[in-house]
Amino acid sequence: MSKFAVAGATGRLGRHVVDVLTERAHEVVPMSRATGVDIITGEGLAEALTGVDVIIDVASWHASDQEAATEFFRTSARKLHEEGRRAGVGLIAAASIIGVDNATTGFLAAKKEHEEFLSAGPLPVRLLRAAQFHEFVLQLLDWRRDDVAYVPAVPTQLVACRAVAEELADLAAAPAASGAPIPEIAGPREEIMAEAARLAGDARGIKVVGIDAADVPDGEIAAKGGFLPGPHAKLAGPTFQEWLETGS
Repeated sequence: MSKFAVAGATGRLGRHVVDVLTERAHEVVPMSRATGVDIITGEGLAEALTGVDVIIDVASWHASDQEAATEFFRTSARKLHEEGRRAGVGLIAAASIIGVDNATTGFLAAKKEHEEFLSAGPLPVRLLRAAQFHEFVLQLLDWRRDDVAYVPAVPTQLVACRAVAEELADLAAAPAASGAPIPEIAGPREEIMAEAARLAGDARGIKVVGIDAADVPDGEIAAKGGFLPGPHAKLAGPTFQEWLETGS
């Protein structure tokens, strides 16, 4: 079995990645500030990567500011490549977002640059682009104004973090494949973000109001399907309603 280091191990996606790898009997090194590893300052990173075969990078910035997120991704990519190369790591596998090619502003534009920073480093890199997570909808409910959550009425194909974690673990462990497009994973059907949020809001007693795509960053691109999966995407996991009902 391989030894994996997971950057962002205590985050929304990282927790699932650690669970999947552990269930598959791999040796896992969880990396986050909570475990004493900081991929920005480099504190504890060299020690954490000792004997590691593959880094899985699912660390993320906590806010939507493009400049701050870009700096986080630039620094983390450089640190993971530098310390990974010194430790003899063979591969970095990282999660990205479907449609980042189309992004022009905000967090998605920073994530597009993250792909570029990673791909420019010395270690081989494999990317998996995912649709927005089911869990992201619950986060939108927390961003309320006057007890109302305002959510963009844009098309999406929400996917469960667990399904993304399984696919990312598969990608990280697979034999190298040259010339293939960047793989994508999304949920089983197209949904409207505001309608999904309304389902979650009804269950929690939170009022949700859909807002026009033109009022959010890159909303017009989203409204035209710019962040929906392509024809080669893998569709997996429960619908948002199924996920809500099972609490998984």
